[in-house]
Amino acid sequence: MKGRTPSFRPAPGAVGPDMKRTRTAALALAAAAAALAPVLVQQATAAEGPYLQDPAGGEKSMKSMWTEDEMHKVEGQLRFHPGVQYKTVTRPGHPAAPDHERRSGDPDTLAWEPSYEFAWSVSDSTVLKKAVTVKEGTHPIVVHAVLRRANGSSKVAEVRKELQDRPATGREKVAGGRRIACDTGEYTVEWSVTRSGYGTLTGSLRWDSSCEQYRTAFARDHGKQR
Repeated sequence: MKGRTPSFRPAPGAVGPDMKRTRTAALALAAAAAALAPVLVQQATAAEGPYLQDPAGGEKSMKSMWTEDEMHKVEGQLRFHPGVQYKTVTRPGHPAAPDHERRSGDPDTLAWEPSYEFAWSVSDSTVLKKAVTVKEGTHPIVVHAVLRRANGSSKVAEVRKELQDRPATGREKVAGGRRIACDTGEYTVEWSVTRSGYGTLTGSLRWDSSCEQYRTAFARDHGKQR
Protein backbone atom coordinates (compact mmCIF):
# COMPACT_ATOMS: atom_id res chain seq x y z
CA MET A 1 0.00 0.00 0.00
CA LYS A 2 1.46 3.31 -1.14
CA GLY A 3 2.17 6.12 1.29
CA ARG A 4 2.01 4.04 4.51
CA THR A 5 5.00 3.66 6.73
CA PRO A 6 5.35 0.02 7.63
CA SER A 7 5.05 -0.76 11.36
CA PHE A 8 6.68 -3.64 13.15
CA ARG A 9 5.46 -5.56 16.14
CA PRO A 10 7.94 -7.47 18.25
CA ALA A 11 7.67 -11.20 17.92
CA PRO A 12 6.27 -13.10 20.89
CA GLY A 13 8.95 -13.26 23.62
CA ALA A 14 11.01 -10.45 22.09
CA VAL A 15 12.10 -7.53 24.29
CA GLY A 16 11.68 -3.98 23.07
CA PRO A 17 13.99 -1.06 23.89
CA ASP A 18 11.72 0.29 26.65
CA MET A 19 11.48 -3.08 28.32
CA LYS A 20 15.25 -3.51 28.13
CA ARG A 21 15.78 -0.17 29.86
CA THR A 22 13.26 -1.07 32.54
CA ARG A 23 14.88 -4.43 33.16
CA THR A 24 18.37 -2.90 33.28
CA ALA A 25 17.24 -0.34 35.84
CA ALA A 26 15.63 -3.03 37.96
CA LEU A 27 18.79 -5.14 37.92
CA ALA A 28 20.91 -2.13 38.85
CA LEU A 29 18.59 -1.36 41.75
CA ALA A 30 18.76 -4.94 43.01
CA ALA A 31 22.55 -4.91 42.78
CA ALA A 32 22.72 -1.66 44.73
CA ALA A 33 20.49 -3.07 47.43
CA ALA A 34 22.61 -6.20 47.67
CA ALA A 35 25.73 -4.08 48.06
CA LEU A 36 24.23 -2.64 51.22
CA ALA A 37 24.19 -6.05 52.90
CA PRO A 38 26.74 -6.46 55.74
CA VAL A 39 30.25 -7.30 54.67
CA LEU A 40 31.08 -8.95 57.98
CA VAL A 41 30.50 -12.69 57.88
CA GLN A 42 31.07 -15.44 60.39
CA GLN A 43 34.63 -16.65 59.85
CA ALA A 44 35.34 -20.32 59.33
CA THR A 45 39.07 -20.77 58.36
CA ALA A 46 42.39 -19.00 58.92
CA ALA A 47 42.24 -17.57 55.42
CA GLU A 48 38.73 -16.09 55.90
CA GLY A 49 39.08 -14.23 59.16
CA PRO A 50 41.50 -11.87 60.96
CA TYR A 51 44.09 -13.34 63.31
CA LEU A 52 46.94 -12.33 65.60
CA GLN A 53 50.38 -13.79 64.94
CA ASP A 54 53.48 -14.36 67.05
CA PRO A 55 55.99 -13.49 65.84
CA ALA A 56 54.47 -10.69 63.77
CA GLY A 57 55.05 -10.77 60.03
CA GLY A 58 54.22 -13.09 57.18
CA GLU A 59 53.71 -16.81 56.87
CA LYS A 60 57.44 -17.55 57.07
CA SER A 61 58.11 -15.38 60.14
CA MET A 62 59.11 -17.81 62.90
CA LYS A 63 60.76 -17.88 66.28
CA SER A 64 63.70 -20.27 66.40
CA MET A 65 66.05 -22.13 68.73
CA TRP A 66 69.01 -24.49 68.35
CA THR A 67 69.65 -27.58 70.40
CA GLU A 68 72.53 -27.46 72.85
CA ASP A 69 74.86 -29.22 70.41
CA GLU A 70 73.83 -26.74 67.68
CA MET A 71 72.97 -29.54 65.29
CA HIS A 72 69.18 -29.26 65.28
CA LYS A 73 66.96 -26.22 64.82
CA VAL A 74 63.30 -25.84 65.82
CA GLU A 75 61.15 -22.98 64.51
CA GLY A 76 57.60 -22.13 65.50
CA GLN A 77 54.74 -19.71 65.03
CA LEU A 78 51.25 -19.19 66.44
CA ARG A 79 48.25 -17.66 64.74
CA PHE A 80 45.46 -16.91 67.20
CA HIS A 81 42.05 -16.80 65.55
CA PRO A 82 39.56 -15.02 67.86
CA GLY A 83 36.66 -16.51 65.87
CA VAL A 84 33.83 -14.01 66.15
CA GLN A 85 30.43 -15.70 66.34
CA TYR A 86 26.95 -14.24 65.95
CA LYS A 87 23.46 -15.05 64.76
CA THR A 88 21.75 -13.25 61.90
CA VAL A 89 18.27 -11.76 61.69
CA THR A 90 16.09 -10.86 58.71
CA ARG A 91 15.72 -7.14 58.10
CA PRO A 92 13.66 -5.25 55.49
CA GLY A 93 15.33 -4.17 52.30
CA HIS A 94 16.39 -0.73 51.14
CA PRO A 95 13.46 1.73 50.70
CA ALA A 96 14.05 1.62 46.95
CA ALA A 97 13.75 -2.19 46.98
CA PRO A 98 11.59 -3.12 50.01
CA ASP A 99 11.04 -6.67 48.80
CA HIS A 100 14.78 -7.35 48.81
CA GLU A 101 15.11 -8.71 52.36
CA ARG A 102 18.54 -9.38 53.78
CA ARG A 103 20.29 -11.13 56.63
CA SER A 104 22.16 -8.91 59.10
CA GLY A 105 24.25 -9.63 62.19
CA ASP A 106 22.51 -9.47 65.56
CA PRO A 107 24.80 -7.57 67.98
CA ASP A 108 23.09 -9.15 71.01
CA THR A 109 24.47 -12.56 70.04
CA LEU A 110 28.13 -11.59 69.56
CA ALA A 111 30.74 -13.82 71.23
CA TRP A 112 34.20 -15.27 70.58
CA GLU A 113 35.22 -18.88 69.99
CA PRO A 114 39.00 -18.91 69.55
CA SER A 115 41.13 -21.44 67.70
CA TYR A 116 44.90 -21.83 67.61
CA GLU A 117 46.98 -22.42 64.49
CA PHE A 118 50.52 -23.67 65.04
CA ALA A 119 53.31 -23.80 62.47
CA TRP A 120 56.66 -25.53 62.86
CA SER A 121 59.85 -26.22 60.99
CA VAL A 122 62.60 -28.69 61.99
CA SER A 123 66.09 -28.56 60.49
CA ASP A 124 69.04 -30.90 61.01
CA SER A 125 72.68 -30.07 60.34
CA THR A 126 74.45 -32.80 58.43
CA VAL A 127 78.10 -31.73 58.67
CA LEU A 128 78.81 -28.46 60.48
CA LYS A 129 77.05 -26.84 63.43
CA LYS A 130 74.32 -24.41 62.37
CA ALA A 131 75.20 -25.03 58.72
CA VAL A 132 74.22 -27.23 55.78
CA THR A 133 70.82 -27.99 57.28
CA VAL A 134 68.14 -30.22 55.78
CA LYS A 135 64.42 -30.49 56.45
CA GLU A 136 63.45 -34.08 55.96
CA GLY A 137 61.91 -37.11 57.61
CA THR A 138 59.02 -37.17 60.08
CA HIS A 139 58.99 -35.78 63.60
CA PRO A 140 56.99 -35.99 66.85
CA ILE A 141 55.50 -32.52 67.49
CA VAL A 142 53.57 -31.30 70.54
CA VAL A 143 51.60 -28.03 70.35
CA HIS A 144 50.21 -26.28 73.42
CA ALA A 145 48.46 -22.98 74.21
CA VAL A 146 46.91 -21.41 77.29
CA LEU A 147 44.54 -18.43 77.28
CA ARG A 148 44.78 -16.33 80.45
CA ARG A 149 43.50 -13.03 81.71
CA ALA A 150 46.08 -10.34 81.00
CA ASN A 151 46.68 -9.91 84.74
CA GLY A 152 48.12 -13.45 84.84
CA SER A 153 45.26 -15.01 86.77
CA SER A 154 43.96 -18.54 86.28
CA LYS A 155 43.70 -19.93 82.78
CA VAL A 156 40.47 -19.48 80.83
CA ALA A 157 41.11 -22.08 78.13
CA GLU A 158 43.81 -24.56 77.15
CA VAL A 159 44.64 -26.77 74.15
CA ARG A 160 47.31 -29.44 73.77
CA LYS A 161 47.84 -31.90 70.97
CA GLU A 162 50.48 -34.52 70.26
CA LEU A 163 51.23 -34.95 66.57
CA GLN A 164 53.06 -38.10 65.49
CA ASP A 165 55.07 -38.65 62.31
CA ARG A 166 54.66 -35.13 61.00
CA PRO A 167 56.74 -33.67 58.14
CA ALA A 168 59.63 -31.33 58.93
CA THR A 169 57.45 -28.32 58.11
CA GLY A 170 53.75 -28.10 58.74
CA ARG A 171 50.71 -26.42 60.25
CA GLU A 172 47.99 -27.61 62.59
CA LYS A 173 44.85 -25.72 63.63
CA VAL A 174 43.31 -26.73 66.97
CA ALA A 175 39.81 -25.68 68.02
CA GLY A 176 39.66 -24.04 71.43
CA GLY A 177 36.27 -25.49 72.31
CA ARG A 178 35.43 -22.59 74.61
CA ARG A 179 33.25 -19.52 74.02
CA ILE A 180 34.52 -16.22 75.41
CA ALA A 181 32.09 -13.39 76.16
CA CYS A 182 32.60 -10.07 74.40
CA ASP A 183 34.13 -7.09 76.17
CA THR A 184 35.62 -9.08 79.04
CA GLY A 185 38.99 -7.35 78.89
CA GLU A 186 42.45 -8.27 77.65
CA TYR A 187 43.90 -11.77 77.54
CA THR A 188 47.35 -13.31 77.08
CA VAL A 189 47.93 -16.33 74.86
CA GLU A 190 50.93 -18.41 75.95
CA TRP A 191 51.98 -20.99 73.38
CA SER A 192 54.68 -23.55 72.67
CA VAL A 193 55.86 -25.91 69.97
CA THR A 194 57.94 -28.91 71.06
CA ARG A 195 59.97 -31.27 68.94
CA SER A 196 60.48 -34.21 71.25
CA GLY A 197 64.19 -34.78 71.87
CA TYR A 198 65.16 -31.35 70.53
CA GLY A 199 63.46 -28.80 72.76
CA THR A 200 60.53 -26.45 73.27
CA LEU A 201 59.97 -23.08 71.63
CA THR A 202 57.69 -20.63 73.46
CA GLY A 203 55.96 -17.33 72.83
CA SER A 204 53.02 -15.14 73.83
CA LEU A 205 50.72 -12.45 72.51
CA ARG A 206 47.98 -10.15 73.80
CA TRP A 207 44.34 -10.11 72.69
CA ASP A 208 41.57 -7.59 73.41
CA SER A 209 38.12 -9.21 73.59
CA SER A 210 36.22 -6.03 72.63
CA CYS A 211 33.42 -6.57 70.08
CA GLU A 212 32.89 -2.85 69.52
CA GLN A 213 34.00 -2.88 65.87
CA TYR A 214 31.40 -5.53 64.99
CA ARG A 215 28.67 -3.91 67.07
CA THR A 216 29.33 -0.56 65.37
CA ALA A 217 29.33 -2.16 61.91
CA PHE A 218 26.00 -3.92 62.56
CA ALA A 219 24.43 -0.70 63.86
CA ARG A 220 25.70 1.30 60.87
CA ASP A 221 24.36 -1.31 58.44
CA HIS A 222 20.96 -1.33 60.14
CA GLY A 223 20.82 2.47 60.00
CA LYS A 224 21.40 2.48 56.22
CA GLN A 225 18.23 0.51 55.68
CA ARG A 226 15.88 2.85 57.54
